[in-house]
Amino acid sequence: MEIRDNNSSPANYPRAKWRLLITPPLDGATNMAIDEAVLHALADGQGQPTLRLYQWNPPCLSLGYNQHWRDIDESACRARGYTWTRRATGGKAILHTDEATYSLIIPQTDPRIQGGVVESYRALSLGLLQGLQILGVPAVQSADAPPAEGEVNASGPVCFDTPSHYEITWHGKKLIGSAQLRRRQIVLQHGSLPLYGNLNRILAALNFSAEERADQARILPQRAVTLQKTLGKTVTFEQAAAALRAGFARQFNLQLEEKSLTDYERNLADRLRADQYANNVWLKRV
Repeated sequence: MEIRDNNSSPANYPRAKWRLLITPPLDGATNMAIDEAVLHALADGQGQPTLRLYQWNPPCLSLGYNQHWRDIDESACRARGYTWTRRATGGKAILHTDEATYSLIIPQTDPRIQGGVVESYRALSLGLLQGLQILGVPAVQSADAPPAEGEVNASGPVCFDTPSHYEITWHGKKLIGSAQLRRRQIVLQHGSLPLYGNLNRILAALNFSAEERADQARILPQRAVTLQKTLGKTVTFEQAAAALRAGFARQFNLQLEEKSLTDYERNLADRLRADQYANNVWLKRV
């Protein structure tokens, strides 16, 4: 399956050199701090466009920027060894475990993402589709309308229960959920590809009545899927990351050079972690 259109084929993009950043598994607060630090470093003239691929350890529940923190059952999280944090992007709750997570940090002027949020979702989704094609997954883009930046969908507190515009689906089920932030003329988009495991695990970490939890346990498997379910086999993080790397490079005519965080970015990430992503005052502001 060729995943291109006349306006977004690699031939229409100038050759570009971006950084590939593959970080080791980290706690949720650190992961979110790094994504935002890379954004600010790029805006400060101290960074470069970046594709980051990463994992989470321990498992972490992340809330959307404006989602109420009382959606979380903190005692249930502690009992299961989960941490929780809040994303800089909108949307709803995600349990990050057994997944490959990507982030893209790009100047808003880049031709690959020109236009509004919807247009850039469409364009960036093509890179994800290229990566899934390499893995052998016949996925497509969702055609549903997206929530506005920071908006929480009223259907419930779980991100994967409804696909947004141009998110990636397989037989109508969400496979990759993404969210986007635009700040200081920089676009940050990140998203989750569940590799395997029971997606209903998130339900035990959220505040539901018994009836609501039973309803969600029935609905969620009908609306979301793991990569393992699509292929009938388990794909490792390393395999998924290699495919996503190749997919983005192919779709956007990129030369990806693997590098580490700079000292400037590490210092920014340390401050952001302390002030925001691991700080209860900020986490519980909503």
